[in-house]
Amino acid sequence: MRTALVIGTGLIGTSAALALAQRGVVVHLTDHDPEQARTAAALGAGTDEAPEGPVDLAIVAAPPAHVAGVLADAMRRGLARGYLDVASVKGGPRRELQALGLDLTSYIGTHPMSGRERSGPLAATGDLFEGRPWVLTPTRDTDTEVLNLALELVSHCRAVPVVMDADAHDRAVALVSHMPHLVSSMVAARLENAEEAAVRLCGQGIRDVTRIAASEPGMWIDILSANPGPVADLLTDVAADLDETVRALRSLQSSDEAKRREGTAGIRDVLRRGNAGQVRVPGKHGSAPRVYEVVAVLIDDQPGQLARIFADAGRAGVNIEDVRIEHATGQQAGLVQLMVEPKAAAVLSAALRERGWSVRQ
Repeated sequence: MRTALVIGTGLIGTSAALALAQRGVVVHLTDHDPEQARTAAALGAGTDEAPEGPVDLAIVAAPPAHVAGVLADAMRRGLARGYLDVASVKGGPRRELQALGLDLTSYIGTHPMSGRERSGPLAATGDLFEGRPWVLTPTRDTDTEVLNLALELVSHCRAVPVVMDADAHDRAVALVSHMPHLVSSMVAARLENAEEAAVRLCGQGIRDVTRIAASEPGMWIDILSANPGPVADLLTDVAADLDETVRALRSLQSSDEAKRREGTAGIRDVLRRGNAGQVRVPGKHGSAPRVYEVVAVLIDDQPGQLARIFADAGRAGVNIEDVRIEHATGQQAGLVQLMVEPKAAAVLSAALRERGWSVRQ
């Protein structure tokens, strides 16, 4: 691939353009908002000048509701040898294109499984997709050259290609992305009118559950409007679990011992099933999840503290597998939770204490 056209210079489009430009591909940028394309160009993602002729690959990074229309226009104008989109739903756009009577041999639907809470070109980064799955949904009609162009794009973005059926993809993202986002939003909505004294008690648990609720609502309306059926089916199951959990909790309030036992069994069941589902979430680099030990360190909220901890861990020969930070309410301090291999926990704790860190048990 020597040339590419990115249509839509939001977070995903600009991030893909940055990755391609960094690898020597001549990238042309266009957007319904010319100022946004100029911003992406100023960031080094390419040029907002139109290409002189057909490019090798056109990348449509428009909202799901507009993908088919933008693709149809590009294909009719002959803007590229190959076409793909990066929308988060795949079955609907393909069916819309088929209904328009277009030749789909030059098209492949794709979906990079990466993003951020922020949107727009200023949130873009050339390494956004690194190590992340990038779903490709070819059909028997997809031209081999187009598939190879898509694989080249994925390689330039340092993502991991995953081939799936379009409708299977839509059911999967409903489960692992769309439904969790709505649940996160519903939990976060409980905080909107909560008493300030209660909100001040927020810890890492509520931050974890509500983090993705910070995303831009308009973008999510577009996404959910393109995949409502699978998401509604999953929420129906979640609603059934909620009903059962509420009944179990009410039983725990009863003065009847049998009802309390029944309530305990119901809560235990939902927690057990939660444990069973959570362990199936892939761990580091997509491997099977690992059990790490936590070394908790109290730090002041000052520049350079994290860098010092990581440097001291490196001097001790310990690899930090993951890290979380829990900020202390009303204080300029926080608790850094360093996840390490169990055999390294004692070594790291001793090394950090020697260097003056306050290590919590």
